[in-house]
Amino acid sequence: MLILKNIQLKKFNTFGLDYMADCMIHVSNDKEAISLFRGENSWKKPLLIMGGGSNLLFTEDFKGTIIHPDIGGIYIEKTNPDYVIVSSGAGINWDAFVEWAVKHGLGGLENLSLIPGTVGASPVQNIGAYGAEAKDTIEKVRAVSVEDGSITEFSKNDCHFGYRTSIFKGEIKGKYLITRVFYRLTTNPLLKPDYGSLNDEIQKLGKITLKNVREAVINIRKSKLPDQELIGNAGSFFKNPVVSSSAADSLKKRYPQIPANGDPSGGIKLAAGWLIDQCGWKGKRIGDAGVHDKQALVIVNYGNSTGKEIFDLSEKIKKSVSEKFGVELEREVEVVGII
Repeated sequence: MLILKNIQLKKFNTFGLDYMADCMIHVSNDKEAISLFRGENSWKKPLLIMGGGSNLLFTEDFKGTIIHPDIGGIYIEKTNPDYVIVSSGAGINWDAFVEWAVKHGLGGLENLSLIPGTVGASPVQNIGAYGAEAKDTIEKVRAVSVEDGSITEFSKNDCHFGYRTSIFKGEIKGKYLITRVFYRLTTNPLLKPDYGSLNDEIQKLGKITLKNVREAVINIRKSKLPDQELIGNAGSFFKNPVVSSSAADSLKKRYPQIPANGDPSGGIKLAAGWLIDQCGWKGKRIGDAGVHDKQALVIVNYGNSTGKEIFDLSEKIKKSVSEKFGVELEREVEVVGII
């Protein structure tokens, strides 16, 4: 366990925002987490659990303690002719885990390639891309209670997965530290190439294989999304809004080109990036906060923006989309601090 005081957060959040935290505790295994939370709880509150910092927007210094899981290890827990149960420590880089699965011929994660963050965040966000979501493969989640250090294993159903959300982001937010996630991966992958431009990109690489699906996803993401090492961002800033069928029909009459697809909830999912683009935001910049010129769903920090400036830009975007389309956008990024 590593305890650091007065820590700079710039390298711990992908927006590259230069704020401070009073304390950061790095936890490297379950035993350390149990010991930490069964102790006197003398660390300064509030408490924030943070993985790769790829879905956070700090707007001020954090006057509390950040728990950073550095738990590693990828293990094959169970084998079967049709599937393999694999577990990964919460601190493993997500894309490194996807790469490991593909190299071992295990399917189910390939469409989620190059998503930033750590394995521990995958069930919290129910991360998704190109027709796939984390919930499609998650078997269970192991977590430690921050209140008493007890271990709980949440089944897939226990996680209450929804669109970019879960019980860890809702009812029990901040109450558990995820230490290990278990995935059911297939030995005979059923590939999903038919989403957007994915199939076209795969064809450029040759046959539809596990490796080529991953490479195609990576190529598309790199062509549309800014490199977080070069330009601060958190990927998709907003969720794709889901509206009623009647609302979608009304919008289609006014905007025939609007991208709209059925959603498991029974509603119609719209493309937030398209809505934002139609409002003229793509490539627009206010100071050092701006909207990426290749993907309107991404808000970027060009160098010296504050979290408040990025938040204010997002509010302007939300307002313009609401006024033009009557659709309310919801942030996918979590705001930490006063707004």
